[in-house]
Parts: sequence; C-alpha cells; structure tokens
Amino acid sequence: MQAVPDHFDATHLLGLSVQQGGRLEEAQQLLERAIAIDPRSHEAHNNLAAVYVVLQKFEAARACQEKAIALKPNFTPALTGLGNTLLNMNLPEQAIEMYDRAIRLKPDYADAFCNRGLAELALRQLDRARQSFERALLFQPRNVEALVGKGLVNIELKNFDEAKGALEAALAIRPGSAKILANRGRLNFEMSRLEQAAADFDAALAISPKLEVALQGKAQVSLAVGNTAQAILACTTLLEENPRSASAMALMSACFANQGEIAPAIELLDAALAIVTDASLIGRKIFFLDYLSDADFAVQQAARTQWWDAIGVKLAQRKLAPRQFDPDRRIVIGYVAAEFWFHSAGFTLLPVLAHHDHSKFEIVCYSCSPVRDEVTAKFESLADVWVEAGRLSDDQLADRIEADKVDILIDVSGHTTGNRLPVFARKPAPIQVSGFGHATGTGLRTMDYVLADPVFIPQSARHLLAEKVHDLPCLITIDPILDVPPSELPMLRNGYVTFGVFNRIYKISDEAIRVWSRVMREVTGSKIIIKHTMLDDPLVRDRLIARFVAHGVAEANITCLGSSPRAEHLRAFANVDISLDTFPQNGGVSTWESLYAGVPVVAKLGKGASSRAGASIVAAVGLADWVADDDAGYAAIACKFAAQPAHLAKLRADLPAQIAASPAGNVEIYTREVEAGYRQFWRDYCAVALERGEVA
Repeated sequence: MQAVPDHFDATHLLGLSVQQGGRLEEAQQLLERAIAIDPRSHEAHNNLAAVYVVLQKFEAARACQEKAIALKPNFTPALTGLGNTLLNMNLPEQAIEMYDRAIRLKPDYADAFCNRGLAELALRQLDRARQSFERALLFQPRNVEALVGKGLVNIELKNFDEAKGALEAALAIRPGSAKILANRGRLNFEMSRLEQAAADFDAALAISPKLEVALQGKAQVSLAVGNTAQAILACTTLLEENPRSASAMALMSACFANQGEIAPAIELLDAALAIVTDASLIGRKIFFLDYLSDADFAVQQAARTQWWDAIGVKLAQRKLAPRQFDPDRRIVIGYVAAEFWFHSAGFTLLPVLAHHDHSKFEIVCYSCSPVRDEVTAKFESLADVWVEAGRLSDDQLADRIEADKVDILIDVSGHTTGNRLPVFARKPAPIQVSGFGHATGTGLRTMDYVLADPVFIPQSARHLLAEKVHDLPCLITIDPILDVPPSELPMLRNGYVTFGVFNRIYKISDEAIRVWSRVMREVTGSKIIIKHTMLDDPLVRDRLIARFVAHGVAEANITCLGSSPRAEHLRAFANVDISLDTFPQNGGVSTWESLYAGVPVVAKLGKGASSRAGASIVAAVGLADWVADDDAGYAAIACKFAAQPAHLAKLRADLPAQIAASPAGNVEIYTREVEAGYRQFWRDYCAVALERGEVA
C-alpha cells in the first residue's frame, strides 16, 4: 500500500487482517477505502458488512450485504449474512427468506439451516425450528450452534431429555462455553432445579460477566429463591449493557413489584412493550394493574383488550364439527389450568372437581404445568380424563381439546403465569368460560362467560367485559378447614389487639399501610403480624418494616413471619384477633383460611374486580357489617370491633358453623350452582344452534 496506495487487494486484505486483530474502526476505514477503489467487489461489500455487524451498525451492514447480493445474486455468504443482520434487527420473517435463498443455492448449507432455525424459534415456529436444527446437524453433526439451537427449541417444547442431550453434546465439543452453560441453566430453571440453574448461571458469568442470557437467568433464579437484591444487581447490569432490553425491563419490574412498588413496575412493562409486543408482557401488566389503586374496571379491561388486539385477534379460530344438540345429555367439561398442584387457584377448584356429578358431566383436565405434587395426584384421581398438556404447543392443545369433543372449556389461569389463553383465542370448544383462578375478565372475544358474583363484578361494570358474567354464591370457595383446633381470642390473654395480614407482600400497597397504621395508632398497644414466604428475603422484610415505621408504627409492634408448612401457617391464625384485608388487591384463599380459623376479616369495596374479592367472600358468609365503602369506613370497622372482645370471642367460636351453613361455604351446594350454570350455558347454546337450523 505504501508503494501503490490504490492497490485494491492490498487494501482489502489489510482490512481483513486488522479486523481479525480486533481493530474494528481501522478495519472499517480500510474496507470502505477498498470499496471506493473497486465498487464492484461483492466480497469487499460483504466483509465490510461483517465489521458493521460487530459494531452493531445493522442498517449499514444491511446496505452492504444487499449491494453484494445485487453484484452477485448467488453469493451464499452474503445471503446468509443478510439473514443474520435482519435477525439482529428483529425481522425474522425477512431473515428466513434470505436463508431459504441460500439453501436453494446450497442444499447442504448447515449454517443457513441453523440460523433459519433461530429465526423460526424467534417466531415461535417451534416444530419448523426443530426441523431446521436437525437438518443442520445432518450435514454437520458437530455444529455447536445447531446443537444449542436444538437444546433451546426442545426447552420450549418441554422435551427436557432431548434438550439436555443436545446441550451436553455441545458442551463436550466446547467445554468452556459460557453461552452453553447459561442455556443449560435455562433448562435447569425450566425443570425447577433451581440450585443447578444457579450454579450454571454463576459458572457462565465467571467466564463472561456480561453475558445477557446468563444475567437474565441469574435474575430469574434470584427472584424464584427470594433474593430480590441479587436480582436487582443482575437486572442493573443487563440494562447498563443494553438499555433497550425488554426482558431486563420485565425482570426489573418484578423486582419492583416484590417490594410493593407497583406503579414503577407497570412503567417498566410499558417501556418494554414499546420495544416489543409480547403476550407475556401484556399479561404481566394486566396482573400488576390489579394491584394499582387508580386502576378501575375501565383501565383493567382496556389492558385486557390490548392483549386481544395485539395477540388474540391474529389467531385463527377453529371451525368445529357439528355435535349432538341435546340440552340434557352428559356434557364434556374441560378444565385448562397451570395450577393443578399446591397453589391458591388449585384450592378454589379442588372442591368443585371433588363434588362433580359424573353421571351428568364428563370431566377432562388439561394440566399445563410441569409441577406435580400430592395435590396433583388428587386432581388426577378426580378427572375422567387427564391430559399432560404442558409440552403441547397451542395448536396441539387446541387439536386435543377439539378431538376430545369438549362442550364447555374452562380457563382457570386467566392472565397469570402458565396460562393458555392463546388456545382459548383459537376457540377449540363451542362454549368457553373463565373462572376460579383469576376470573377478572380476559378481554378475549372468544370467551363466552366469566364466573363471578354481584359483589365481585357489579352490574355497573359488566358492560366493560368481553364476557357475560354468570353469578355464583361467591366468586370462589375452598374445602372446609377442619384440622385446625379452635383457639381462644388472643387479646384475652395478651391484653392488647393483634391484627394479621397473611397475604402476598406485593398486595400490601402504600394506601393499605397508611390505613393500617392509622388503625394501630388509634387502637392503643395494638400489634400486627404479617406472614408470607417472601418475608424470608431480608431486602423485602426490611423494606416492608420501613414503610410502617414511616407512618409512626414502632418496629417492635411488627412481627414478620416467613415460609412454613401449611398446617403451621394455619395454626398461626391462633395469634390473630382481626385480619386486615389487603387492598386494592384483596386476599382470596387467605381470606377463607382466616374465616375458617374463626378470625374475621375487615374488607373494603374497591374500583376493580380484584379489589372487591375480599368483600365478596366476607359478605357471602354473613359478615356484611365487616365490609367498608372507603378508607375511613375500613378504619372505623377495625377500631369498632377491636373494642368488642366478647363479640370477637363469640364470632371466633361460631364462624366455622356459619360458613358451613352458607351456600358459599357449603362446597356441595356451591358445586351444584356451578353445574347449574354449565347446564344453562349448554341449553342456551343448543337453543341458538337449533334456531339456526344446525344439524349434528
């Protein structure tokens, strides 16, 4: 170059040499100069694009690759490279077009098959992605990227043994790979093997401290084991590296929510949704809105409509085969749930399944969670048909539901973790209902009914829901709690009142703490017990206590209790005189547990469904005088009954029998009401079908 400054080959090759040495800016200058010398060199354009990609100048890389292809349309490295650039630009459909062009020119092009698989994985085309990775491995059995891709797609398909085999094979070829270790951590996390997952993520971060997939995994496992501070550190590093990381924003929002900071959590989710439209992000926002005081029915249902407009409306609905329109025949009921285990939503469904009349209803359970325990076994024993649906894709599950000829399909999960709402959007059953777990409305135009009651969803709000509301005696019930011995009123032996809150920590809003603190100041000498698993996390516990102290409650008057077996958890109510319902997100199963222990619950009617659950349950068992309309009324009820020890003592003794006598607490009566609803749904459907002249 010193001798001949415009020597193309020398300039081009020197650019490649300095690129390999990591001197990217210098490589860019040299390759740009080489192209200026010979603008028709397709290789120079493609090599400059490779430098731009490393520098994350994707638009410039795309322009160079398109120029290289224009100069030589059958130049497969540029076609594949352009596919990779488009994938980096979050344009997977266009990327697949490039990979397909390269494969048509070179049918054994393993890298193109592998990268096509990654694009298909991004589009959730899981079966096609698996085929692409298998094709790449057919031509190159030791292609590490294809092995990792095979591992990733099998994690998504819940084929954990295949995923493990592929990742272990990749590690055998490349033992020190941080990326492979991190993806093995993802597999362990999905299998609920948290210790092994944490070890893999730590090993990956020791090699590559800023590896995105490892930091994400570290945050997830930290949240799962109750170490919010560690999760925050991982999320902070992620956002420093990539301020536009939607996944990091979602994880950080969970950290905020764990500490009861719901508004900042929702702000982060909105920022993430501005970057990428994702069903799980919208679902998490819907879930968090239930915890926000200002979010009324209109705001909550608008978010559910957002899910339908972004996700549901794009899914093709099934054209179902005609069926027998006999209004009185045995109906096939399908329950789709990720909560067939020791889970609060499972507790609300279990008594109904236990008391179903199988002569009139065939019960099919579609279990969508990998978690199995003794409660799962009980659910399975109560079903006529049990389907392990967790590893089925949405289309496969819809196919199975259609093949089972389900007449009424019940969604238990709502917009909570593990839901299968995309299946319900496909309408694989003629009648679809949301109930039991998160029956606050789904926003799906394919959902026909939601099970609730007049308190939970009042008439004034029902026009806002996509579903028609069907009233039960109460939105949920649970099996009677008979194995907890009666206890005397604690204030009689203590000489002071003890309030109790046995709810999730992120249900404890600043508004609730303000009202509770006011009550404690007015009820001289009173104390409060707060119990939840997350209080094992020092950051969460200290943060919660500080919020009370800021309102003038002495730390000595606050007792925080963490995780314990359920029997011990229930016995802890023996130390509580009055339970305080959280708001705006109320308790559900925890409210029932308190009542069965003889401990009445102060509740308040809020602006949205989730802020009316406590009032629904308390009123349903005959304690309407424990329900307030506002904060002042809530405080007044707590203070009034705190001064009536004789009344509290009698109520403590009488409540279990009072519950058993109510339609809400008598699980057999409750189940008959549920079944009467199902029968009416079916009769109405048959009547409409016959009016239309449909023939089975």
